[in-house]
Amino acid sequence: MTAPREGARDALAACDAPGASLAPSVSVTFRVAAYDDPESVRFVDAVQAFYVERYGGADRTPVDPAEFSPPRGIFLLGSLPGTGPVCCGGWRRHEPATIEARDRDVLRPGDAEIKRMWVDPAHRRRGLATAVLAELERTAAAAGCGRTVLESGSAQPEAIAFYRARGYHEMPGFGVYRDAPGSICFARGLAPDHDRPRCSADPI
Repeated sequence: MTAPREGARDALAACDAPGASLAPSVSVTFRVAAYDDPESVRFVDAVQAFYVERYGGADRTPVDPAEFSPPRGIFLLGSLPGTGPVCCGGWRRHEPATIEARDRDVLRPGDAEIKRMWVDPAHRRRGLATAVLAELERTAAAAGCGRTVLESGSAQPEAIAFYRARGYHEMPGFGVYRDAPGSICFARGLAPDHDRPRCSADPI
């Protein structure tokens, strides 16, 4: 049986180094994929292996692949010119029926929860995590979500620095790791889609 981890930790399993450029240094093309697509599964498995390394166990947050399919959510795979997928990320929308009773003081209907962000280690420090996050925020805003929320943890100082540098602020905990020591949750309000500039990594 997998040991529970001591803190929440999603949405950036492995990110660009703190202080990296806010703009990607390469052109990224994103495509929508099923959460249980073989390429998606390969990345999700890598994320979980990272959590085992950092926290001693995989993420126990319940996940239904259907939550990451439009219109309930989205899962994206990002590729560079001449490569297969090298990064990924997804979000799922919280609605009144999906918010647990104990989280109703924290989560709002229409929140987009970011999950399973990952960048292949061979392609890090090039702004890809920034590109993934920007596209997740853009698609969430386009779907009418008013805020992005996510979990991280004290064993991921690079992720904490990454989100703070990109305008995220700490919020009360939620989900499986709501009260776990070291759990750190973040939120960021989203501007309406028509007010948001397109990321340079957005597909044309």
